[in-house]
Amino acid sequence: MSGAEMSRSGSRAALSGADPVRVPVPVQTVPAGSGYPLYEFALTAALMFAVVTIIRWVLDPASPLVLENLRLALLAVGALTGALVFGLLRSPWGRCSGAHMNPAVTLALWRLRAFPGRGVTAYVIAQLCGSVAGTVLARLVWGPAVARVGYGVAAAAPSWNGWTVFAAEGGCLVVVTLMIGFFLAHPSRGRWFPAALGLLVCVIIAVLGPLSGGAANPARQFGPALMSGATAGLWIYLAAPVLGAVVGAGAHHRLLRAR
Repeated sequence: MSGAEMSRSGSRAALSGADPVRVPVPVQTVPAGSGYPLYEFALTAALMFAVVTIIRWVLDPASPLVLENLRLALLAVGALTGALVFGLLRSPWGRCSGAHMNPAVTLALWRLRAFPGRGVTAYVIAQLCGSVAGTVLARLVWGPAVARVGYGVAAAAPSWNGWTVFAAEGGCLVVVTLMIGFFLAHPSRGRWFPAALGLLVCVIIAVLGPLSGGAANPARQFGPALMSGATAGLWIYLAAPVLGAVVGAGAHHRLLRAR
């Protein structure tokens, strides 16, 4: 899963029924046509290539680095993915585009009034295309080993039904959105955001990976699901984070009004 780099600059956002509040905005919230969606494409492709690569090495039975214990393997995947998210957020391209790498995060930032609505569609398309590109690149580099691990597609435990998975995946984005809202409301602490998001990504994958799949990102599931053909429950991994982002943003605004 992924996020947006916070800056120290602020923008005026009006809340209905309340006085306007000042919140910082993501770095360079320039809409579609600026070239920043191309950065989102590249960053998401890099993220997905790395995620599929990590899964190929720790979950493929033929890999010399395979970890037989699923929870231990997903802890390793979570730790490495969290570190990667941290690095991409701090990268030059990440500082330009915001390094959302997650359609639900882009939507959350829009609903938090920290990202222009006219840039949402371009970012989402770039992220989904980047997901496919990164997964395809991993297949080209690592060959059939990637197919043996289902192209890294997130899968729920047999004991979890669709609605339970939906609630877990959506709940993750509620938490992510509230965390983003916290840093938007406290710009002086923005330097801690990349580390906080990286840690949260690690926890989501390590804890929910064996249960719901721990994707919490439509782009994380989109490319692997298309490549593997495991599209039966894809709608859950696409819709649940989006709904979670909307609910989380609404909760954030209610908290601001209460304060």
